[in-house]
Amino acid sequence: MSQHKTTQASQKNLELMRNFSQSYAKRTGTYFCADLGVTSVVIEGLAKHKDDFGAPLCPCRHYEDKEAEVKATYWNCPCVPMQERKECHCMLFLTPDNPFVGDKQEISFEEIRTETDKY
Repeated sequence: MSQHKTTQASQKNLELMRNFSQSYAKRTGTYFCADLGVTSVVIEGLAKHKDDFGAPLCPCRHYEDKEAEVKATYWNCPCVPMQERKECHCMLFLTPDNPFVGDKQEISFEEIRTETDKY
């Protein structure tokens, strides 16, 4: 049971990535997924990568070498496809025409931890 706690990000970086995600969604006119579990897991993953590698590497892709990918910066959030075309592989930032889009651009720290505690 205590083992899954090590997969959780630090409170500091989780709060940092939560604030970033909210402000970036508002700035880009995108919204979180209707399933806030998706949003929570992605934000937690970004924060965990920030803990482990010093940068919010996209948590939804497989990498042979995460440290090399962090240095390359292409998949650091917001990744190049998101910046250039509003394409978010993680479904964190969704355009209004996406079938999975919700109506929220905000999520609380408690909502994230409630969702991620389920895993």
